[in-house]
Amino acid sequence: MLRFVKLVFISLFGLSVILAGCGTKENTSGNEGNNHEKDENVVYAAESGDEKYDESEVIEPHKGLNQEPIPLKVERVGENEVNVEMTAQITDIEIAKDEWYKAWTFNGEAPGPLVVVEEGDVINFTMKNMDPAIPHSMDFHAVRTAPSKNFTNVEPDETGTFTYPADNPGVFMYHCGTDPILSHIANGMHGVIIVRPKDGYPTDDEIDKEFVLIQNEWYNYNDLDDFTNGEPKHVVFSAKALKKGDRNTNGDTFSLSDEPLLAKVGDQVRIYLNNVGPNEVSSFHVVGTMFDNVYQDGNPNNHMKGLQTVMLPASGGTVVEFTVTEEGSYPIVTHQFEHVQKGAAAILKVTKDGKDDGKATMSH
Repeated sequence: MLRFVKLVFISLFGLSVILAGCGTKENTSGNEGNNHEKDENVVYAAESGDEKYDESEVIEPHKGLNQEPIPLKVERVGENEVNVEMTAQITDIEIAKDEWYKAWTFNGEAPGPLVVVEEGDVINFTMKNMDPAIPHSMDFHAVRTAPSKNFTNVEPDETGTFTYPADNPGVFMYHCGTDPILSHIANGMHGVIIVRPKDGYPTDDEIDKEFVLIQNEWYNYNDLDDFTNGEPKHVVFSAKALKKGDRNTNGDTFSLSDEPLLAKVGDQVRIYLNNVGPNEVSSFHVVGTMFDNVYQDGNPNNHMKGLQTVMLPASGGTVVEFTVTEEGSYPIVTHQFEHVQKGAAAILKVTKDGKDDGKATMSH
């Protein structure tokens, strides 16, 4: 057991050394790491072996294009009806230190912004396609509808509105469903929609801290062959804001290790998680604890107890709950450690009062 723990922390400490100095940037939109002002100097998916991917890899209409992030619009218009407005747009995302990707995004985030509705809601979804060159669409895994009717393309510079019910609770993926779907997802057009159960979870009153995490992969820039046959260059986590003041990051190798998530000793922690892929499985694990409760796909009916690791296929979601009993750093990983080496590690820092004490993390 000691040897295993040492291997875990050696692997994670090596990652922290690689990522040292990769700070996040403040952004007035509330999202971290979205803006990059000097577009002409950007390197997209910077290096792969001896190759460097620069703006020559970008399709002509996207060259020099870096659209500012736009806040998600959600408006409740009835007891069981909600309007959701999103954009499809091209925005530069820092996916590793000094490594930028001209991402195809929803609202200028990759993964896209968190959408939260209630079980039984009717969603009136509107998408404005700000991409000057490519049609985009929306596939919400949280709804039941004919894709040929409600997951159809919105052409460049056009707006489409679609209506469907969200009758099943859970933590669901959303993504662009335009062909080739793999290119749209791998280039950044993915995110999570949470449908809150109408009767809640049986443990709601016991939870002290909640986080929303997403796992995704980055490949060589806009390379369908690499998306199809290659291995991910980076496997990463992001945090999405469930309420005002929560962390909100893009999928990168540094934000959640350089600036850990915070909890206090004794907290019961809940994580809403989805693995948006597009290709890899996640073996989700928090080092130093057990999952007291697991709601697979985020559905209260799918309740399991006492799990060490939760397996998530691409697009799979879950809600996990655990208690942090001691001060220290708790690595959050996928237990497929080649993915940890590629960036899939976050840190939950636990202190007496739940505030950052300034001590170094992962100092083993």
